Amino acid sequence: MEEKRKRILLVEDDQGFGKILKDYLTLNAYEVVHMKDGVDGWYTFRNHHFDLCILDIMMPKRDGYELAEQIRKENRTVPIFFLTSKMRKDDMLNGYKTGADDYIVKPVDADILMHKIKAILKRTGENITPSVEQKNFRIGKYQFNYLSRNLSLDGNKQVLSPKEADLLCMFCQHLNLMITREEILRNIWKEVNYFTGRSLDVYVFKLRKYLRHDPNIQLLNRHKSGYVMEVIK
Repeated sequence: MEEKRKRILLVEDDQGFGKILKDYLTLNAYEVVHMKDGVDGWYTFRNHHFDLCILDIMMPKRDGYELAEQIRKENRTVPIFFLTSKMRKDDMLNGYKTGADDYIVKPVDADILMHKIKAILKRTGENITPSVEQKNFRIGKYQFNYLSRNLSLDGNKQVLSPKEADLLCMFCQHLNLMITREEILRNIWKEVNYFTGRSLDVYVFKLRKYLRHDPNIQLLNRHKSGYVMEVIK
């Protein structure tokens, strides 16, 4: 039986580049819908199922940040890639804060893009369920449920993104022990390079923000070689 092709929503206002990328992804066995602005992209997402969204940032009518925020409110798990020439740290931070899973900088290396797509679709398609011992964690005053991705404190819940949940779960499983950057990147991002390293730093920053209400929890950078989550009892 032929495997059903994964569907990708590509929202890119550059018609020439969009067509080239759509043709390339189609040749690699993906079903691609190409929209040329954020409004049409949102309408298309609302009315169809997609396994992955690739969004340009600078678009007419509605930019990629706004579109990603809308998609995340509708669907917390669909992978989102930003495709952009914007390389400033603030731009990247803004992208990850909207819930994006990766940030692809133009000009695009087609082989790297394809590797990233295959890796994240494989990870999201596996629906990995942790063991009974791993799905619930107590972190200081917080309760963390990996399956629901809920981080709770005093009845208040923060729903984490899939990558945030994976990272926090890894820290919980190695509580008070240092994990090297390379180990984290290979386990969660599936590759080690400058951009995945920057992405890791952004996600650690976000976890620190979520855990800030308990001063006994510290997420520490160890000599730029790794991280350790310490909980003072």
